[in-house]
Amino acid sequence: MTSLTEKDKATVRAFWGKVSGKAEDIGMDALSRMLIVYPQTKTYFAHWKDQSPGSASAKKHGITVMSGVADAVTKIDNLKGGLLNLSELHAFTLRVDPANFKIISHNILVVMAIMFPNDFTPQVHVSMDKFLAALALALAEKYR
Repeated sequence: MTSLTEKDKATVRAFWGKVSGKAEDIGMDALSRMLIVYPQTKTYFAHWKDQSPGSASAKKHGITVMSGVADAVTKIDNLKGGLLNLSELHAFTLRVDPANFKIISHNILVVMAIMFPNDFTPQVHVSMDKFLAALALALAEKYR
């Protein structure tokens, strides 16, 4: 995995500053997209009454996911240490396959590109991709 440079970190912080006001929409759209494109991920949400795109459950969990992303932006200099509790939760309580972190990361990137086409430059794309990969790796830390 390529590590985040100081330039990447600055790019992520600046881009997050622009898009964070739409985090709820990004989260709902990314989660809804994930459930459609990767239907195997629905198994983790079998307890939801409605798994359809845009459902109240998808919106609520999208907010939760993006709150985690927002927290990770603030802990960008130490993702593994800063997200240890979240890693433990996903590994031991929720038992989420860590491959799903890459899937949701991809969907977040797609939605950001759609929602912010003028701001989602190639450099932002590279930096956000590296950041989300580092975030996924940090979340998978307790699986080892």
